Amino acid sequence: MCEFCHRHGDGRKWYLAASSYAADLRSDLARRGYIVEFISGFDERMRRVVPLLERLSALPKPLATMVRRTASRRMQRDHFGQPVTIEDCERIFDITTSIVRVPCVCRAFSGTTDDGVCLAITTRPADDVLREAFAGQLAGPDTPGLERLTRTQALELLRDCERRGLMHSVWTFKTPFIAGICNCSLEAGCMAMRTTLVHGLKTMWKGERVATVDAELCTGCGACISRCPFKALSMAARGAPAVLETSRCYGCGVCRSACRARAIALVDRSTVPQLALDW
Repeated sequence: MCEFCHRHGDGRKWYLAASSYAADLRSDLARRGYIVEFISGFDERMRRVVPLLERLSALPKPLATMVRRTASRRMQRDHFGQPVTIEDCERIFDITTSIVRVPCVCRAFSGTTDDGVCLAITTRPADDVLREAFAGQLAGPDTPGLERLTRTQALELLRDCERRGLMHSVWTFKTPFIAGICNCSLEAGCMAMRTTLVHGLKTMWKGERVATVDAELCTGCGACISRCPFKALSMAARGAPAVLETSRCYGCGVCRSACRARAIALVDRSTVPQLALDW
């Protein structure tokens, strides 16, 4: 997002700055402790938080708005996410030297199938931290363990995620340190999408890009509509060009990967005046 690019991106997108991945968790005990507590205590914490989120809509609107803003600011400081394109994931893998597939805490809480689509990414190996954080989730017979991936293997996993309609997002653990790429959807149990899209408490901000649809190239096949994780695409009539509701677009690029006609492109959000400040 714009302020993070200026503050942490060294003139680039903030999540493409090497410093965002460079924390040494062996010496940074405070951040290490936060990661371990966040992951190991996720299920218990969500069991407390979800009922509170569901009560937000019953509060007077001014009070609910204040609660959401306060919570979002805290999340922005400690742990927030932002969708990234597959091209940016490639650039992130050029920066990080350690890529480890880990269990998904959201899917474990939601009870959906965990097929190993979450990645821990750092410039310095943090296997001991991951083993400590995920200790409670590594014992189950159907739970993926910790698996180190090469850059090629990680990219193939992410491309498969796109084919399944899962968007990629980076996540901070004490901002601006990034330690994870998640690949998920609302239906698969993504708690960030649930809190942001369903309950209006922003824990995931929109991406640095936004989709555009070329109506002349679009064949009206509808493949992008079913693929979009944010329900930003629709069709006025069968066979008509796809219509993009830009206010719902998070710029993940999953729709683009479904378009055989190459009618969908991604542009920098900052170049679209009405969307430049829409995060």
